[in-house]
Amino acid sequence: MSDLFQNHVAQSGPVECLGQTFPSDKARREHYLKLLAEKLKDPEFRKIEGFPIGSDEDILALSDPPYYTACPNPFIEDFVKTHGRPYESAEKYSKEPFTSDVSEGKNDPIYTAHSYHTKVPHKAIMRYILHYTMPGDFVLDGFAGTGMTGVAARLCGDKAVVESLGYRVDQNKNILAPTGDSKGAAWTIFSKLGERHAILNDLSTAATYISHNYNSPIDVDAQDARAHDVVRRIETEFGWMFQTLHQPTDDQINSALSEIEASSRPHLTGRIGHINYTVWSDAFSCPECASEIIYWDTAVDKGDYQVKEDFDCPSCGKHLGKKSLDRLFVTQIDPVTGEDRRSVKRRPTLIHYSVGKSYFTKRPDAADLALIEKIEALPVTRYVPSESIPKGDKTSDPLSVGITRQHHFYTRRNLEVLAAYRDFTRPLSYAFNLTSTAQVASLMYRFRSQNGSLGAGGGPMNGTLYVPSLIKEIPAIKLLKEHIEKTFRMKRLISSRGENVVSTGSMGKLYSVKDASLDYIFVDPPFGGNLMYSELNFLTEGWLGVKTNSKPEAIENKSQTKSLDAYRKLMTGCFEEAFRVLKPGRWMTVEFSNSQAAVWNAIQTALQEAGFVVANVSALDKKQGSFNAVNNKTSVKQDLVISAYKPNGGLEDRFARTGGSEDSVWDFVRTHLQYLPSVKVRNGELEFISERDPRIIFDRMVAWFVRHNTPVPMSTQEFQAGLIQRFVERDGMVFLSDQVAEYDKKRLQVAVAPQMEMFVSDERSAIDWLSDFLKRRPSTYQEVSPEFMGQLGAGWKKHEAKPELSGLLEDNFLKYDGTVEVPSQIHSYLSTNHKDLRGLEKNSPALVAKAKDRWYVPDPNKAQDLEKKREKALLKEFETYKAFTGRKIKESRLEVLRAGFRAAWANKDYKTIIGIANKLPEETLQEDEKLLTLYDLALTRTEDGV
Repeated sequence: MSDLFQNHVAQSGPVECLGQTFPSDKARREHYLKLLAEKLKDPEFRKIEGFPIGSDEDILALSDPPYYTACPNPFIEDFVKTHGRPYESAEKYSKEPFTSDVSEGKNDPIYTAHSYHTKVPHKAIMRYILHYTMPGDFVLDGFAGTGMTGVAARLCGDKAVVESLGYRVDQNKNILAPTGDSKGAAWTIFSKLGERHAILNDLSTAATYISHNYNSPIDVDAQDARAHDVVRRIETEFGWMFQTLHQPTDDQINSALSEIEASSRPHLTGRIGHINYTVWSDAFSCPECASEIIYWDTAVDKGDYQVKEDFDCPSCGKHLGKKSLDRLFVTQIDPVTGEDRRSVKRRPTLIHYSVGKSYFTKRPDAADLALIEKIEALPVTRYVPSESIPKGDKTSDPLSVGITRQHHFYTRRNLEVLAAYRDFTRPLSYAFNLTSTAQVASLMYRFRSQNGSLGAGGGPMNGTLYVPSLIKEIPAIKLLKEHIEKTFRMKRLISSRGENVVSTGSMGKLYSVKDASLDYIFVDPPFGGNLMYSELNFLTEGWLGVKTNSKPEAIENKSQTKSLDAYRKLMTGCFEEAFRVLKPGRWMTVEFSNSQAAVWNAIQTALQEAGFVVANVSALDKKQGSFNAVNNKTSVKQDLVISAYKPNGGLEDRFARTGGSEDSVWDFVRTHLQYLPSVKVRNGELEFISERDPRIIFDRMVAWFVRHNTPVPMSTQEFQAGLIQRFVERDGMVFLSDQVAEYDKKRLQVAVAPQMEMFVSDERSAIDWLSDFLKRRPSTYQEVSPEFMGQLGAGWKKHEAKPELSGLLEDNFLKYDGTVEVPSQIHSYLSTNHKDLRGLEKNSPALVAKAKDRWYVPDPNKAQDLEKKREKALLKEFETYKAFTGRKIKESRLEVLRAGFRAAWANKDYKTIIGIANKLPEETLQEDEKLLTLYDLALTRTEDGV
């Protein structure tokens, strides 16, 4: 029976793979396993970054080449050669970023077939793939998780699924999207129906294993039949472990005790119930009288089964809370290691079971306890994961209750069932339900009552290895049956055989993927310290036999001594690899889910250093929050989606020829504007496109020059003046001449012009706010002061010195003194807003009197003079930071730091940047994208000996 799966597709006949025809799928697998076995003998192959930890035998047992390898996949290049299109510099490809906000739920049967720490719904990803690609294109997901990007790529060829997204498909397989907001909206072609190919990579073996099972081309009916055969055999061998007597008499209990003692597989007689779950309760001792307290008996209200926050000791009456209790521990022989094991004392306290179609509950009787004792005494004869749990950021919970090895996470009977399922299922690469069951069959499953319904809630706590004091043990046989049904319902919805490929390794080294060979990238990467993937996958990977190599894992983790700096460097390496394999002019979508500004800046800095240019940020609503998102007020409720592009080869070539001249500035701007959306509409209203803000465009240009280690050839004001001369401005946004017509057409359809939202958090944003305010309303100090002070709220950065309004006005704006005619900006404002001043000449005494002492925004030429004066003052103040001899500069001006860092960078004075950075509070550096970029590049140049 050990080969139940060995011939699972042999009956399907000849199969074709990478241009070769094999007599069966089994022959295909054997052919590529031999090639992979040879590859594994190469010592250099095993040195690839992120190569997982496991023997050749275990890697081969888990792999299903060429579609999936539990190591870096050496067959990717062959897939791309066979199915892809090589990059042609002359090809015409032009896409604006996908700007529509996406909302997709998590209740789809495909999505729910296997849980994971974080997943993006495949239907959400489909919208991006359809927008950016055409049938046959190759999509990369370097942090693939469960492989939803691969599912999405395949379902782009399913007409019914595409139309369920709100699109239409015509007779020529064109996909049409609505272009308006009304019911009678027009439809326009935006994509083509047809499958795309996906390269799915992840550092985690657990992730790629799940991804493979979502994306593998299989004979669904044959595999379904084999899976049910396996469960039937397991039920025959282990069903006795999950039986209980229904309303037994004393004689029936005594008879059952005799049967349990005498038989190796006892079968009870009488009315037998099948266990649905058992509640296990921790035992504590009272700090007052030291008597034993069973948590279930004392702390759970038997009316609605809610846990009480406080309760009385049943022995002495002392009023208690859980935190005041002392845990009780027991020492037993570990049946796997043969060593003494000290663990928390637990007792089975409730059994929920079925007799026919009726449900019952009972307190475990003597027969139940004897049966559990017999199971615990059985010898371990099959493979079970037993590796010691390492100390990590998320492993303190299980270690604190005596769970020190992988197999300690299971009751003995669930451990036996999972071990048998693993043993019976061959090849192991198709034991999909082993990993889906491994988490929920563990001691991490919490008992919870929902709406007064006994045991209706619960489940493992997301993002942790938390072991609760009330455990809901669901029989692993029951779970396997449920998961098999879910699995094959899912597989029949993804009926295509597809040509996706799965690889296990680091995103920072995409083995066998050639330069400029892929058409689009979608990634949902780790974000700082949100989730500790390798620690959370440690248990699951124990069943697989191959585990994550955490060295290149891009996370913040104290146990791995990975700071935010380390995380950023690792992410930069990953994005550099993405930049390498993406075709020029193509797009990458990055989903972002973290509420910390420092992590947001780390991602943006890493993207820019890798060479990508950000063109848009939109929202992705998954419609269902995680535990943290629902309960933590600071958590992000919606994920942000960053759209970034790899500039086309022409821009790079021209930049290399011109050497970073002023022409290079405008060449970059023209190219960049082509990639920006012309119109953004939400809820029928026209939105301000922040990426078209001249200040943002300047920042993108500076980042581009910095990335090329080239000084920026013009100041901010010179840049702003040049923009006005060369491009078209609308409502504070910059357009190319051939883009503005679309915006103007939409602008005529709405009553109100879009407004940019301004958030004042530092000196630069304060200046920007003043500039916008004074452009609309030239004002005296007394008029602007209350408005300005109202902006300096809780959003101000912690270590940023608050400037005086008078200083900001003096350094950045002009004040009309009444000695010359009234400036046009003030004249226009006054004549529009005061009836008695209309039609007056600019030197009219009445107009001059009203205009006197008003601050206004200078014209470009005068603004350049002010900027030079201000820059000089900033650099002078920067010298005081350089001379600072204390440990930390507790409060500083970001504008001073930015000016100083820019000047030091232009002079290749990297030591000054690093030296000042080391004196700053971490938040000051990490939460400012401009400082962070220059600091990170200065470190790189210093390390490279530049």
